Amino acid sequence: MTAVVTGGGRGLGRAFARALAADRTVAVVARSQAELEETVASGSGRIRAFVADVTDAAAVDAAFSAIETALGPIDLLVNNAGIVGPLGPFADAGVAGWWRTLEVDLLGPAICAHRALPSMLARRQGRIVNVASGGGATMFPYFSAYVTAKTALIRFSECLAHEVRDRGIAVFAMGPGTVRTAMSEHSLNSPEGRRWLPWFADIFAEGRDLPPERPAALLCALASGRYDALSGRYVNPADDLDRLLGEAAEIARRRLYTLQVERL
Repeated sequence: MTAVVTGGGRGLGRAFARALAADRTVAVVARSQAELEETVASGSGRIRAFVADVTDAAAVDAAFSAIETALGPIDLLVNNAGIVGPLGPFADAGVAGWWRTLEVDLLGPAICAHRALPSMLARRQGRIVNVASGGGATMFPYFSAYVTAKTALIRFSECLAHEVRDRGIAVFAMGPGTVRTAMSEHSLNSPEGRRWLPWFADIFAEGRDLPPERPAALLCALASGRYDALSGRYVNPADDLDRLLGEAAEIARRRLYTLQVERL
């Protein structure tokens, strides 16, 4: 089995790659060769590095072709690459930087999924896990680029899951929880983060952050195939997947664990 983890050069991507490498070959994709090599060195010998910018469709095609040649068909795609984007009032943000966040956090997963899907569909086998965020399911002001991108990623996951559900493919949106990474450090310690996201520090002060092993374990569970009946759902490490699996029919009937607009 072959997995692709984007944003695999550091942080959660590295933790995901190391966990998945316990029972499959993992290709890590990112822009930095040096960071990718650090991930490879930290793994079990089953991790390989491939350089690409996920917003560049030609680069993604070249990297995925190289992965398929070297490692075989891609069975699991983990769309993890992301950036936090500008923090602060939208009116003060540069539109180019705001839009770049959507390119990395939404267009990148779409490009990678579009490249991986034909082979998965032909083999009627595959899983895609889009790493979203609690920010995609909750309104957070002064964080609009990231929140907008992750909200769209959750909805994209729902749409795609519906389209491929009878063709052997499962698609999940996964919130990893708050983990201490370079991205979270920026939100926590940058001048703009301290000014506009003061609540973020409370997560760490109160011990509500998670070790990377928690979301990595959730990812491995979704990758196992055991929970494919939950395809299209947004889940996070606090969810009991076995309980959700037992209630899958009710979850589907009520459209739970999906984005919804409540009305009177």
